[in-house]
Amino acid sequence: MLESLRNLGRFVKVPDLRNKVLFTIGVVALYQIGANVTVPGVSFKAVQQLETQAKAGGILGFLNLFSGGGLTKIAVFGLGIMPYITSSIIIQLLSGVIPRFMEWRDQGAVGQKKLTQATRYLTVLLALAQSTGLAYAFHSGLLGILQSGGSKTIDLIPDFTVPRVAFIVLTLTAGTAFVMWLGELITQRGIGQGMSILIFASVVAGIPYGGGAVLAQGGALKLSVLILVAIALIVAIVFVENGQRRIPVTFARRVVGRRMYGGSSTYIPLKVNQAGVIPIIFASSILYIPLLATNIIPWTGLRSWVNNNLVNPINPTYIILYFFLIVAFTFFYVQVTFDPHQQADIIRKQGGYIPGIRPGQPTVTYLSRILNRITFPGSLFLALVAVVPSILLALWHINQYPFAGTTLLIAAGVSLETLKQIDSQLMMRNYEGFLQ
Repeated sequence: MLESLRNLGRFVKVPDLRNKVLFTIGVVALYQIGANVTVPGVSFKAVQQLETQAKAGGILGFLNLFSGGGLTKIAVFGLGIMPYITSSIIIQLLSGVIPRFMEWRDQGAVGQKKLTQATRYLTVLLALAQSTGLAYAFHSGLLGILQSGGSKTIDLIPDFTVPRVAFIVLTLTAGTAFVMWLGELITQRGIGQGMSILIFASVVAGIPYGGGAVLAQGGALKLSVLILVAIALIVAIVFVENGQRRIPVTFARRVVGRRMYGGSSTYIPLKVNQAGVIPIIFASSILYIPLLATNIIPWTGLRSWVNNNLVNPINPTYIILYFFLIVAFTFFYVQVTFDPHQQADIIRKQGGYIPGIRPGQPTVTYLSRILNRITFPGSLFLALVAVVPSILLALWHINQYPFAGTTLLIAAGVSLETLKQIDSQLMMRNYEGFLQ
């Protein structure tokens, strides 16, 4: 890791790599501009009021986190990267259920292109549906109830006509499609994974405000403690993100014609945190379903319980449910994305085997056992990173930065992956690393 940091400054001497980094920075700057340009036809006074309310957290604050503050500004890129994330998750889950998607998944690069195309189409459809719903919420004031302490008195579109609403919906949908294109452009011509870089830019953009809010509410001492905790969590994130269990695989020798193939050994790397930040997104979405349901179901008892326990992200009940949901969704997502039956079948078809384990069902059982053993500590780590800052903020009665743990996890994870990619690019251009 330290060697990678020392090599990081070398990219300035490599024109190709330097241009990639500068191109990525330029795209991120363009994304930030689009996240601050308000869609025409909305009330600027109401937008300022909505921004003030969204700072208290709630579902609006969570969605605003992934749009770089663009949602509360009703910006062109107001939906941010969330439609693409949702679409990617849906396609990934359906890849283990729908036969056609399973066939594409097993086709390699050709099938991956088809899955990517399906993800793009679904992203546009989701953006169209979300922008239509948000346009109605902008006018009816329903957006104000999506955060703690909000009200239904905010009307962002006073002149609610069909042409104006259609223009707003079209603008938000086009903004999402453009953001998706920017992310793919970074992947192709820049450095790092494009969508991850844009998410990183979105969440990091809110860190200065979060620090200022903690300073204003809790003072310099509590801010210093939170910074020390954040540094400790970042060190832990780097350590766990690099942790993996390597399962050795040996391929038997076989003769094809006059040539002998195989006889090599490799390994299957199973990361401790195989799910990344996806379980946190799942858990947050699930916890806000009761809040939305209370506006449809006229049940006073349910509404009272939800308002007392699930509206504020630093409520003890919310934190406990958040913790256990993250653990559960980590196991669920890992089981969906890494199928031991499929992996054992691939090993068998390629003429490989795990030393000491017979092919077939014993290999499936072995992979499942190893996967569960490393997923359990990984899920606990993911949940602790998400809730430890929230616990501190709850003890200090600070409610202006409830998603500090999520921000840290995304920022550290994306930075680490981007640093690895820059280091690999340097290794390709400098043979000194291979000779040492």
